[in-house]
Amino acid sequence: MGGVTTGAWIAIAAALAVLLVVLVVGSLLYRRRRISLKAPDTPQVTTAEKDRSGSYRADGGFNFSQGSTATAPPRPPAPEPVLPKPVPEPEVAPVPEVVAPPEPEKAPEKAPEKPTAPPEPVTYEPVVAPEVEPEPAVAPEPEPEPAPAAPVLDVIAPTEGRLDRLRGRLSRSQSAVGKSLLGLLGGGDLDEDSWEEVEDTLLIADLGSATTTKIVTSLREQMASRSVRTEADARALLREVLVAELRPELDRSIRALPHDDHPAVLLVVGVNGTGKTTTTGKLARVLVADGRRVLLGAADTFRAAAADQLQTWAERVGAEVVRGKEAADPAAVAFDAVSRGIDNGVDVVLIDTAGRLHTKTGLMDELGKVKRVIEKKASVDDVLLVLDATIGQNGLAQARVFAEVVDITGVVLTKLDGTAKGGIVFQVQHELGVPVKLVGLGEGADDLAPFEPGAFVDALLG
Repeated sequence: MGGVTTGAWIAIAAALAVLLVVLVVGSLLYRRRRISLKAPDTPQVTTAEKDRSGSYRADGGFNFSQGSTATAPPRPPAPEPVLPKPVPEPEVAPVPEVVAPPEPEKAPEKAPEKPTAPPEPVTYEPVVAPEVEPEPAVAPEPEPEPAPAAPVLDVIAPTEGRLDRLRGRLSRSQSAVGKSLLGLLGGGDLDEDSWEEVEDTLLIADLGSATTTKIVTSLREQMASRSVRTEADARALLREVLVAELRPELDRSIRALPHDDHPAVLLVVGVNGTGKTTTTGKLARVLVADGRRVLLGAADTFRAAAADQLQTWAERVGAEVVRGKEAADPAAVAFDAVSRGIDNGVDVVLIDTAGRLHTKTGLMDELGKVKRVIEKKASVDDVLLVLDATIGQNGLAQARVFAEVVDITGVVLTKLDGTAKGGIVFQVQHELGVPVKLVGLGEGADDLAPFEPGAFVDALLG
């Protein structure tokens, strides 16, 4: 046993020294590896810009969207995200160089292990969350003021078949003429006294002397050639002759279709008291019922209530009105109305002119001025003369003067429901050569009908 030699002890000591150095180096490398591999838990910062298109919806159900009329204030630029400062890695002490001790002659005692200093704790700076500036609070939009209630528009009666629906009213007022004529003609052969009674009946109905003579001559010829013996035959013949005298071939259409670059312009003229403004309002109802955009020009500035009356008619159907001050220049108001109609792209402009006596030369000249001023802006398509059926021959005198001043293109015959003077239709067409286009058969808002010769004669005969 005492046989352990000195060389053996030296080898053991050397092995222990090498083991000690390996342990120290391994410990240092282990600590270094832990420090470099473990990264601090830093929050990931997303730099993508948040969607600001309005698709964001809060959990509470709020829906943010841009107002329909208000202009949204500009948003401030998005704040730059604050990134955490990088944490420097701790410096690692260099590994001491290991030097092997000289070989002792005697086996040295086991040297105590050198105490190792505990590793310094690694500290990290706290991560500061980026401060986000709150978005500016958007002031609530003021509640819009309640819009004024839209006016209640009238329900307009259909325009088709108006004269048929109102025929009973017309026939009651005209039946005396028809019964008298049919009673005379239905008896067969007529003597001269009977033919004189036929002429008197036609004259009382205001057909006029020229028209009456023409009708009687035609009746005598036709009755002789056809051998009329019954009242039915007499009625058929009388209807045929009267319809032919009303000239059904005349164009009775209202020229209210717009042109490519301006609306149709209609001028309504007549004497005060004939229902001129009322006829303008009723005609506007007919055009609106047909799907037309209508503008009314209140050029009757002499009568204080005319513009207000026309305004009321327009409000009832949803039409626009251009009016001037009381006693303003009628031509200027008419010009403004046509200009407004062109700017607004309406289909038709109706101009209600001031009523005037046909015997007043100055007023009639002013009516001609209204038409000339309008034609500087657009052509006048229709000039409608409103006549009162109750005034008979005086109405024909009015028609002649108006036709000379403004070139009448059509006649509107009003108050045809309360008189037996409907024969004025024949006279007007015979004297002026222009058709009766419309008839007023009552005071109702829709008691304006297109004139149809056949239906008119049927009502006349009862």
